[in-house]
Amino acid sequence: MEIKSTVKTFGGVQGVYAHDSKATGTEMTFSVFVPPRDKGAKLPVLWYLSGLTCTHANVTEKGEFRRACAEHGIIFIAPDTSPRGEGVPDDPNGAYDFGLGAGHYVNATEAPWAEHYQMRSYIEEELPALIAKEFPMTDMSRQSITGHSMGGHGALTIGLRNTDRYKSISAFSPIVSPMNCPWGKKALTGYLGEDKASWREYDACALIEDGARHDHILVDQGTADNFLEKELKTERLVTACDKAGMNAKIRMQEGYDHSYYFISSFMGDHIAWHAKLLKA
Repeated sequence: MEIKSTVKTFGGVQGVYAHDSKATGTEMTFSVFVPPRDKGAKLPVLWYLSGLTCTHANVTEKGEFRRACAEHGIIFIAPDTSPRGEGVPDDPNGAYDFGLGAGHYVNATEAPWAEHYQMRSYIEEELPALIAKEFPMTDMSRQSITGHSMGGHGALTIGLRNTDRYKSISAFSPIVSPMNCPWGKKALTGYLGEDKASWREYDACALIEDGARHDHILVDQGTADNFLEKELKTERLVTACDKAGMNAKIRMQEGYDHSYYFISSFMGDHIAWHAKLLKA
């Protein structure tokens, strides 16, 4: 692991790191905030998955999470959203919603994407193992996950597939049903092919329909989000949870849009909510 940068902030350390990933076959960059702690103390972990076009840097620079993480003693980890580098394929038309910056947290099976676009394995397996090795202050028995937009989709699906690992799941403006929106249909077709049965494990609503359950889910969605009706479709998650008898907390926030102005407004709430469950 290479240290790209570290800086003291809120009594802790915000770092940016890189390593050679076996899952993606590329160098991957991620950020970690370690809050102040007593010597020898182990702290719980909150993963944050970012949205389309983003890297680790967006939330690191604009997410306003460090004060709350320092207050509650939470380590905050932000990975990249896709493999990058020479030889990594991108959307042939240069679109923002597929290819570089748009890994959708799946393990691609279709050429040419399958060689590098293994973001599910990277997030679920490789990066946690690296964190456990390189950051001994992390308590990997206490993990939660959150994310925004495409990353909200990632947080919901990864959390619902690994309910024994994540104490809580939250999301800002998530794509709740990729099988039923243009962003998702494009990504799932491109990365996984035409067999829609293989798509279901990457769709939060389908996972719930197929029996996945979690007791602690929090979603915030802005009513002024210009992607709400076409891409995000929050009502589908409400319906899926209601039918499954899941007591998810899904909040429509009046007047908020899709930006980091929205995310930063409620980031402290999410961290405090996760902290209670991580320390229960």
